[in-house]
Amino acid sequence: MFDILLNEEEKEIKYKTREFVKSIPPSLLRKMDREEIHYPTDYVKSLAKEELLGVRFPSEYGGQGLGWVAETAALEEIGVLGPSLGCLYSLISIVGEAINYFGNPIQKKKYLEPIIRGKLFCAEALTEPRGGSDFFGATCFAEKQGDVFILNGEKRFVVGSEGADIFLVYAKTDSEASDPRKSISTFVVERGAGVEVKHVYGLMGSRGGGTGRLNFNNVEVPEENLIGELNQGGEIFNQMMIPERMTSAAGAIGAARAGIEVAAKYSNRRKAFGQIIRKFQGVSFKIADSITLLDAARSLIFSTSRTIDANGGITNGVIRRMVSESKKFATDAAWEVINHAMQIMGGIGYTNVYPVERLLRDIRLMSIWTGTNEIMNLLIQHEYYTEFLNQEITPRDVEQDAVGAEFSEEKVFE
Repeated sequence: MFDILLNEEEKEIKYKTREFVKSIPPSLLRKMDREEIHYPTDYVKSLAKEELLGVRFPSEYGGQGLGWVAETAALEEIGVLGPSLGCLYSLISIVGEAINYFGNPIQKKKYLEPIIRGKLFCAEALTEPRGGSDFFGATCFAEKQGDVFILNGEKRFVVGSEGADIFLVYAKTDSEASDPRKSISTFVVERGAGVEVKHVYGLMGSRGGGTGRLNFNNVEVPEENLIGELNQGGEIFNQMMIPERMTSAAGAIGAARAGIEVAAKYSNRRKAFGQIIRKFQGVSFKIADSITLLDAARSLIFSTSRTIDANGGITNGVIRRMVSESKKFATDAAWEVINHAMQIMGGIGYTNVYPVERLLRDIRLMSIWTGTNEIMNLLIQHEYYTEFLNQEITPRDVEQDAVGAEFSEEKVFE
């Protein structure tokens, strides 16, 4: 039904991606979940071969030159494969965003083009052991010495790190800055001397995506690998909220769609008390609730995508609010939908005979990563108050519609 919201190019990339997803062997997902595969190199190379990576980036670097609507349409399809493969697809969008918007032509040619073409694998090194949501409290430090920066510190929960050739790293470069937002810089760090990647996690779900821990020990980062200006990391991070959170939102509804489709198929075949179980209101209403949640989430995501595209891809207050709403609502909805799917299927849904139990484990992470949904709430209310209290065209004063509006002495605020 949402195809009516897409132009021909957007529909083309959506259905091309759907065909690609159908070609992925189930054995890959099984091996990743059993942690027999830590990083699916061939999967990323296949995406590049089909020209499905970097949808939003310029064609001169291997992209399609499309917008967020096209990318979210594609991401929903990729999301059917689950968060691990969805995130590896999204890393090109996330890392590429910083290079495309803030990098110079040399950096784009050296790094953006090869990651889109599947010649280099990338990861974003954002979270620190003590940091979590406290991004500006980073302790990873890069000290300028001549024409290089000496990088020391740790990052963790770095998806794709086990297979990555390059890392987008945020590091403190001015420990004396009065404004923490102006104390951090962004670098492309190549895998090499002093860069240690550790596989240390027994993840509940979302396995096989190469999630690891990074240790930087006196890593020499060339000055030309600084993305943007020195201490501009806060501004770059602000822009990066778009790809980090929109990719999570679109991927989440793809995963949830996969789960409810398994349950819907099951409910149309499984019989109890002499009839297929979809005839029971307890089952059919869960399907109805699930589809309503997914359609609502998809509507919000597409509205947000159109808004971003209309603003040239650059963030602002309205976009920050809508991106945060999209991530929060879609990931919460996905969790609820996959729970519905398991409940519909009963005990068999709790086993690994069906993939719903894996999807439930996988989807739990999505309300935590790329900013917890509690952080999304902080951003949503902050941007709303900013918009509401600074409107250029004031709305109707509804307070005056109350019968007792004239009793001003009753309106006590202090």
